[in-house]
Amino acid sequence: MPDFDAVLIGAGHNTLAAALHLAAKGWRVAVFERAPVAGGAVKTGEYTLPGFRHDWAAMNLSLFAGSPFFKLYGAELAKHGCNFVPAAKPFASSFPDGKHVGVSTNLEETTALIKALSPEDAATWNRLFAGFGAEAPHLFGLLGSPMKMRALAYFMFKTLRAKGVGGTLDMARFLLQSPRQYLTETFRHPHVQALLGAWGMHLDFAPDVAGGAMFPYLEGMAGQAFGMVIGQGGADTIVKALVAAIQARGGVIEVNAPVTRILHDGSRASGIELADGRKITATKVVIAGVAPRALTRLTGGTTPAFDAGMTNFAHAPGTMMIHLALSDLPDWKQPDLKTFAYVHIAPSLDQMARTYAQAKAGLLPDEPILVVGQPTVVDPSRAPEGKHTLWVQVRMAPGVILGDAKGEITGTDWTDATVPFAERAMDILEAHAPGTRAKTLARRLVNPVDFEAENPNLVGGDQVCGSHHLSQHFLFRPMRGHADGSTPIRNLHLTGAAVWPGAGTGAGPGYLLARHLVGN
Repeated sequence: MPDFDAVLIGAGHNTLAAALHLAAKGWRVAVFERAPVAGGAVKTGEYTLPGFRHDWAAMNLSLFAGSPFFKLYGAELAKHGCNFVPAAKPFASSFPDGKHVGVSTNLEETTALIKALSPEDAATWNRLFAGFGAEAPHLFGLLGSPMKMRALAYFMFKTLRAKGVGGTLDMARFLLQSPRQYLTETFRHPHVQALLGAWGMHLDFAPDVAGGAMFPYLEGMAGQAFGMVIGQGGADTIVKALVAAIQARGGVIEVNAPVTRILHDGSRASGIELADGRKITATKVVIAGVAPRALTRLTGGTTPAFDAGMTNFAHAPGTMMIHLALSDLPDWKQPDLKTFAYVHIAPSLDQMARTYAQAKAGLLPDEPILVVGQPTVVDPSRAPEGKHTLWVQVRMAPGVILGDAKGEITGTDWTDATVPFAERAMDILEAHAPGTRAKTLARRLVNPVDFEAENPNLVGGDQVCGSHHLSQHFLFRPMRGHADGSTPIRNLHLTGAAVWPGAGTGAGPGYLLARHLVGN
């Protein structure tokens, strides 16, 4: 029976980041992935036609490129082919009245677009951005801090010293606010509110969910300051480089290798068993990059309280993906939108709240939110010359369909509902970019059930592996006492988006865990 210091289950970018850090510290590591390729939700393929490369789920790699992990390992990963393409115009929103507003790294351009809607909001934007350099260390410091009382106490001490009592209380209030509370207090024009509010929906923060104000603020300010980066040739550039770097350091990575059981004696984990019957020994640690409820199946049970926490872990509504191979870029009613990496079609905070409530109730939303990614605007290598790919996230979509909010789609199984729901989304896209259907050479639809079947961590098509609401965030992600990924079984740890600091491509959960295990 082969043995390693660390055995990791799943080859998502968090487990790969953990494996690379452990390997760099001299540990013998082995990663076992059930799928044919590594990457989890971060992968790229020709899902429509040959030569058209589409990101399966994640596209925006800004968090990875700006992460502490990449700061340490970026040069090594670059040697193994990791490369990014910057987008100076990261995101915009298109509205039914024919207007649009967007953010670019050129402050004058952003200000001009906002000023066309509201001079007061343009002045507010400039004021916020001027203060972003002072605020960013506190917010990014919190998001990068281990969720342990000692670390939090130190963070609070530094914040109090820098901001004083009043400033610290203001920050606490901000962290507790809903997106609507923050955005309506801060901006006057509903289009500017919607531009930023759309980012909350990426992390399950509908406009009226407490604790969601931080993400629209951070995405707006970071987009202004840094833009966005995507992977050259596809998001899988980071995965292929991670795999190559781990193997170059002597690590083992197996795909098509599903794990059926975590070996333990009730108090200490000792390895894993694969579907083919092989048993792999872990002399120091087993790291499971799985959704919480899957951990109980792999262990056979730990303690009643922990198992209940894993079983009750709440997932966000699902997402449908529409991958399009196009003969040309969409003809947006506002031609300027052809230059942005992301275009949100999310008309108002009220519409976002309604869509979210419908999906949570198991209904196909009458007006889903669209996140339209245009990667070939900045990376032409993803399609044949002159052609384009379009990456369309349809949010929100219930994992289990109980009905249709619009009363038109009768199917309650995704087998029957996928095409009509996709057509509803395409109708919305057509209203903002007429003729997109006529430019479509091929398409691939991926519904929530497809996502979970391909990757069991995406429960019900939840691409963020768990709601980030306050009751399941910070010290409570995935549950109180285990925000560091620890479990009641010694030497067994959970990692991935379900563990603090949560979803995104920043590799924070995996890197924080690996640093904890090796002491730095």
